[in-house]
Amino acid sequence: MKILALETSTEFGSVALLDGDRLVERQVAGRPGHSETILPEVLALLREAGVGLHDVDAIAFGAGPGAFTGLRLACGVAQGLAMGIGKPVIPVGTLEALASQCDRDFVFVAADARMSEVYFAAYQRQDGSLREYAPPACAVPADVRLPPEGEWFGFGSAFRAYREALVAGLGPRLAGFDESPIPLASSVARLAAGRFRRGEVIDAALAAPLYVRDKVALTTAERLARGGKA
Repeated sequence: MKILALETSTEFGSVALLDGDRLVERQVAGRPGHSETILPEVLALLREAGVGLHDVDAIAFGAGPGAFTGLRLACGVAQGLAMGIGKPVIPVGTLEALASQCDRDFVFVAADARMSEVYFAAYQRQDGSLREYAPPACAVPADVRLPPEGEWFGFGSAFRAYREALVAGLGPRLAGFDESPIPLASSVARLAAGRFRRGEVIDAALAAPLYVRDKVALTTAERLARGGKA
């Protein structure tokens, strides 16, 4: 089984190929969106792995939530490549991919959503796999809340961007946090492999990013109300 994965939901893009037990990953350089560099990196990745594009069984992508431009790029590139070789695509939630990089049993993912907001979700690890405990949502840092029961480990860039407000709002059931992780294409590939085995693939034409908010920018009044600049 060979899974090609794309992850460009943040400014730190990456591509990966999972070939059986072998995993090869490359960073995607460039400004947010990575539109100029993602295809050359995919081709370089395949050359490095010694695998042809037509040998790939499915193409996975980080579906979001995340940067709108990056999500559309990953989805569009995955669709184009998959249609060209007649293979399916596998959307993988960005927050789930991020949670899979944490070794705790109760993971509260909180990623910087820009516009003074946070993307967040909760996952529980059971028998080596992740279960979605609370679905992805978006809120201002002071309004983000943990699930009603249990102690949770915070994971994601929001703990760096909005540490004071976020930690205060989450309260004493936050058992600690790591502000450094970013979603990786390798994580997308691993999760996609499980979906592929279960037959959880879709036709490329049906692929779409996951958005949990509709607005891509704030008005001047909204920025000022959140402590930003006019």
